[in-house]
Amino acid sequence: MDLGFGQTLGGIMQTAFVVEDLRASIDHFVRDCRAGPFFVLEHFLAPDQCYRGEPSRADVTIAMGFAGHMQIELIQPLDDNPSVYRETIDRRGYGFHHFGIACADVDADLGRYQARGYQLAFRAAVPTGGAVAYLEGGDVAAPAFLELLPATPAMNEHFTRFWRASRAWDGRDPVRPFL
Repeated sequence: MDLGFGQTLGGIMQTAFVVEDLRASIDHFVRDCRAGPFFVLEHFLAPDQCYRGEPSRADVTIAMGFAGHMQIELIQPLDDNPSVYRETIDRRGYGFHHFGIACADVDADLGRYQARGYQLAFRAAVPTGGAVAYLEGGDVAAPAFLELLPATPAMNEHFTRFWRASRAWDGRDPVRPFL
């Protein structure tokens, strides 16, 4: 099944980066990569986050924009609480964090990945329905986490709206509200 923004279920639809300064990173992607506009969710603090088997209170700001059919996600931690984001910064610094894969059934796909040796590092509900799962360790060639994203109708609608905005974008208003 193709999603409204041109990607297929089960394949990479998102490339994500953990950043120190969200606005400066948006400026970079707009100016140097011709990506955008970016839709910002100021606080993503899901009440039921689970990081490495423990409840988590990590808060982040996220921005999503498109370069062609590829969604670019920028993530800025807002606190020092333990998280997959802080862990990456501590290990490697700011930069590439994960590839996102759209799934019709995150739980079913999670089980298949775990059967291949991947381990669940983080899970949290998302505003567009369902919960994401971050995985690691299933392949030594993997450069970072894999995120399984629930391809709900609301996710498809939001991301397709973001992609459509990028298609006719004239460079004005590079930062817009997520919802």
